[in-house]
Amino acid sequence: MKLVLASNSPRRKELLAGLELPFEVRVLSGIDERYPDILQGEEIPRYISAQKARAYLPTLADDELLITADTVVMLEGRVLGKPHDRDEAIRMLTDLSGRTHEVITGVTLATRDRQHSFASLSRVTFAQLRPEDIIHYVDNYRPFDKAGAYGIQEWIGFIGVTRIEGSYFNVMGLPVQRLYEELRRFCGVDLTK
Repeated sequence: MKLVLASNSPRRKELLAGLELPFEVRVLSGIDERYPDILQGEEIPRYISAQKARAYLPTLADDELLITADTVVMLEGRVLGKPHDRDEAIRMLTDLSGRTHEVITGVTLATRDRQHSFASLSRVTFAQLRPEDIIHYVDNYRPFDKAGAYGIQEWIGFIGVTRIEGSYFNVMGLPVQRLYEELRRFCGVDLTK
């Protein structure tokens, strides 16, 4: 099977490349990422990744396997998506400061005739962030394309993250260890050959 990563995220491309599996990137625009209000926790990113997969199915050849993903940040049951502007990013990071939150990535593997979705959860704890550090990060890194308004691999992660429970790579946007295991099961073959 030929792997197709349906993502414009440079982080997801980098992480998938680390598995040493050849893949191509395919990007469609205008995919609906809304979800029903009744969904909670891991259901949300699993649902969105499955929605993305359905949008790409017509583009798949018989020998292609699609990978879609969606990451959400949750603080006390509230979803922190991608901030719309500077003020919202500052608010999100202020809310995360000194607290533990969950980062959940939903991943869907799909072929033209089969689909499988799973989710990976990590808990991240931030130190108490100074307002000037939050402003510095938002103004210099402009994290408007990141759930929860931060990238753990950037400056704010270096100075702010005190603890991670679960996969670091999941927090970056793709739980590669779990993805590797799920791909092996889905394909039923040894991926190192």
